[in-house]
Amino acid sequence: MSERPEADTDGATPVFVEHRELLFAIVYNILGTVADTEDVLQETWLSWTGRAHRSPIEDIGNPRAYLVRIAVNHALARRAAITRRRETYVGPWLPEPLLDEPAADDSADDRTLRSESVSLALLVVLESLTPLERAVFVLNEVFGYPHNEIAQVIDRTPAAVRQLAHRAREHVHARRPLYRAHPRVRRQATERFVEAALGGDITALMEILAPDVTVWTDGGGKARPAGLRPVHGRDKAARLLAGYATRRGSGLDVRYRRVNGDDSAVVFDGASPYAVMVMDLTPDGERVSDVYIVTNPEKLTHVRRDEGTDADDLTEAADGRRG
Repeated sequence: MSERPEADTDGATPVFVEHRELLFAIVYNILGTVADTEDVLQETWLSWTGRAHRSPIEDIGNPRAYLVRIAVNHALARRAAITRRRETYVGPWLPEPLLDEPAADDSADDRTLRSESVSLALLVVLESLTPLERAVFVLNEVFGYPHNEIAQVIDRTPAAVRQLAHRAREHVHARRPLYRAHPRVRRQATERFVEAALGGDITALMEILAPDVTVWTDGGGKARPAGLRPVHGRDKAARLLAGYATRRGSGLDVRYRRVNGDDSAVVFDGASPYAVMVMDLTPDGERVSDVYIVTNPEKLTHVRRDEGTDADDLTEAADGRRG
């Protein structure tokens, strides 16, 4: 029996590794969960090496495009399973937070690709799109793929892709204005908010929360307290958030991290992650319009206390990219 398939598989490995971070970033933005993204990348690897067994990798003119197509189609298939899980999910469902804290041996290019993950607030909006609309939006708006290339990825005509892109863009822009606060404004607002919430200062919370603020708490039925519905309005939100102060004395500790590209707060109970808190600001950057709190332990398995860089350094890096 020929040894060529094994040799081809060996040759496939460095090609896959070269594009893995790009594939992770695209799939994560389509799915919103790290665990499902890792599963899709494993499925993509199996498909890729299966292709290597059938014919030489050198025959593929554009390996990157080939891998993106495999990964996106596996991700679209995975969306059905995620939708089924959400139908029985307890309470509000939020995307799994992705901390912008790469391992020390990650390259600069890898860190850049990880930072392409869209904000948690935008991921929430993307959940309301159809799977195809979301894939097109992510490829076009986040990664800059032209319509004709997306058409090849999802096996649709360029005209169909343009229509999907138009619908997705209109829907997203209607629900989320094209505004993104400066990193230092976000950091200052985040610190004010966390100090007031974990300090139990309802007066300060009333000052920083917008009148129509909404608090989303995702505990998945596995964490207490976590409401079964989003909490709307400043008064109710302030009372709910001040409740976290009652547990501050039990050892909760706050670390500021960049989560999905935004300065956010990660709360630890000892060495274990307790919650990830992400704030969305009003267009003037003065008040908090939405609060996203993830306490479901299954969504915090990738959060480690000793991980990452100090948030001040991360904010300075973001400032430098803006400059």
